[in-house]
Amino acid sequence: MAPMMLGAALNPVNSSIISVSLVPIGAAFGAPPSRTAWLISALYLATAIGQPVVGRLIDLFGPRRLFLAGTALTGVAGVVGMLAPNLGVLIAARVLLGFGTCSGYPAAMYLVRSEARRTGRESPAGVLTALAVTTQTIAVVGPSLGGLLIGVGGWRATLAVNIPLAIAGLFLGARRIPATPAPPRVDGRRRLADLDLPGMGLFAVGLVCLLLFLMNPGEGDWYLLALVVVAGAGFTWRELRARQPFIDVRVLGGNRPLLTTYVRALLCYVVTYAFLYGYTQWTEEGRGLTASQAGLAQVPLFATAIVVSAVSGRHAAVRGKLLVGAVGQITACALLLLLHSDSPLWMLLGIVVVLGVPQGLNSLALQNSVYHQADAERMGSSAGLLRTFGYLGAIVASAANGAFFGRRADTGGLHHLAVFMLAVSVLFLLVTLFDRSLRHVGEQRDADAGQTEAR
Repeated sequence: MAPMMLGAALNPVNSSIISVSLVPIGAAFGAPPSRTAWLISALYLATAIGQPVVGRLIDLFGPRRLFLAGTALTGVAGVVGMLAPNLGVLIAARVLLGFGTCSGYPAAMYLVRSEARRTGRESPAGVLTALAVTTQTIAVVGPSLGGLLIGVGGWRATLAVNIPLAIAGLFLGARRIPATPAPPRVDGRRRLADLDLPGMGLFAVGLVCLLLFLMNPGEGDWYLLALVVVAGAGFTWRELRARQPFIDVRVLGGNRPLLTTYVRALLCYVVTYAFLYGYTQWTEEGRGLTASQAGLAQVPLFATAIVVSAVSGRHAAVRGKLLVGAVGQITACALLLLLHSDSPLWMLLGIVVVLGVPQGLNSLALQNSVYHQADAERMGSSAGLLRTFGYLGAIVASAANGAFFGRRADTGGLHHLAVFMLAVSVLFLLVTLFDRSLRHVGEQRDADAGQTEAR
């Protein structure tokens, strides 16, 4: 559990720790929010591409090698970011960080599912709950940790923290992750030949073009959407004909519950990350808190989400969690409309407590959905795709923050962002409400657990 949890935490912690660093980084390099937003999107772009790619490699070669290589790259990214002389180098460091942290979550999901297949028993609910807490809920500690690090060593400390984390990950991974036998040379060549490099390339091109459009939508950039359509069509054509497709669109297309889960993840994380970045920036620039204070103001969100995940993790059924989570998101977004530049501190803390409930419920329910809905032979890449859709939501959230805030995160921009988040939250509720397949996810497992307890 130790290397699984640490490796899976590297990406979400780095994705959220930057939220309190954006203002001091912008001040250090003279960059407005529309430019520092690339620090968010760069990591998410690398992650959105890298997660399913690395997940597929894990499916073929096992988790140990990919975990150790990714963790080492995370340490390198920490060094580059700590020494970055300008915003461009810092963005490059975030790209490296995105690729480096791609292996932790797919490796963990692969290990959990493969152990269940080996023993013939479902993994204990506590294992999936601990993983959910680590992968998403603990992301909320990022702003608090970032505020503390900035207070001690400035914004560069938020990049340097990856160095000791990577060292710990390499040590634990080398000692605890089961070694995968090296494939024979002939078999290894066959596995390399199974890599769908054209499919991966088209997948990456489509995501890059989509990101570039979302970050700066305008009349002169509509060609990017055309390129997204062309890359998407080419990707589908390739995957339908590949002997070992990167993403088996036939299987995925026939698995409507899993596709709906991915769409739900996209909507969920648009709201989560728009709140995480937009609200945190507003508390600094619109409300006047320091970076350290803004980070500490997120502690109730972290604590609430941890408690909610721990309590609700005892049951595998997901529909109730998602419905309550959707209502919680709607409530939190509506409360943002009540904020102004001199809102009392208790009100700021109350809103993050409200958001902590859906944060703890949704991440656990989405992960459990993929665990039960995905093909066991492609668990690594399926788990990676869950992250991809989540980070596509984060990219949309980053673009929305840049669009609504402009040069400064003021109260008017926050209210416009809140209306956008409210609309997405309602759509998330509707997608969940009308998804009948959710009624069966995890119910049998809960029934079996009840019978065991009764005996």
